[in-house]
Amino acid sequence: MKKAFIIGIGAGNPDYVTIQAVKALNQVDVFFIADKGTEKADLNRLRREVCDRFIEDKRFRVVEFQPPARITQSAPYRAGIELCNEELEASYEKLLIEEMAEGERAGFLVWGDPALYDSTMRILARIRAKGKFDFDYEVIPGISSIQALTAKHKIPLNRIGEAVHITTGRKLAEGYPDNADSVVVMLDSGCGFRNVPDKDIEIYWGAYIGTEDEILIAGKLGDVSDDIERRRSAARERKGWTMDTYLMRKGTP
Repeated sequence: MKKAFIIGIGAGNPDYVTIQAVKALNQVDVFFIADKGTEKADLNRLRREVCDRFIEDKRFRVVEFQPPARITQSAPYRAGIELCNEELEASYEKLLIEEMAEGERAGFLVWGDPALYDSTMRILARIRAKGKFDFDYEVIPGISSIQALTAKHKIPLNRIGEAVHITTGRKLAEGYPDNADSVVVMLDSGCGFRNVPDKDIEIYWGAYIGTEDEILIAGKLGDVSDDIERRRSAARERKGWTMDTYLMRKGTP
């Protein structure tokens, strides 16, 4: 039977790779890695660094594939995501059928944790449900950018007895979550914190967390939002992409 490992490799620093992930890495025969172009070459470089650093037997192979084109802003969001995932499903199914021999094990290296804003699990589940060929998969958790962010800022994710709300920049633009204490924002392509009217809210922001390009800024939203936007824009201009996460919460109850 063919088998796939969905391996969370952490938020950018190879030191975030867990012992469980290392054990899984050393069982993989072929890694499937998306080629996202020169702009995001750093991401694949770090994936390969993880493999070179932790895999003892270097006889594994890497198969790169072209992921679906980025969804345009004009497309309906959910429909665009479904279309993208359908195309990814077709790509993954082809890779699993054509690039693996019976009994081999494949690896999908997922940034952060596979359970958080990543579709690999649901895509492989849909492929398996079709029953076209016999395969299984296993999920290895990873250190998410949320965990790395709070560790870098030396703060707990939640306050005593309070809940945590995890959302996206797109949803934050629709309004600050009602009755939310700690709000974590990911996948923010447009500085969604600008839409928060309460400028006394504390924000703990980080970009490229765990990498040599790491940027950390914290303070009241009204005091640091301009600095965040300026440094984020400069970093994006330099690297061609941005990966940031931030936590916001109102003053101490």
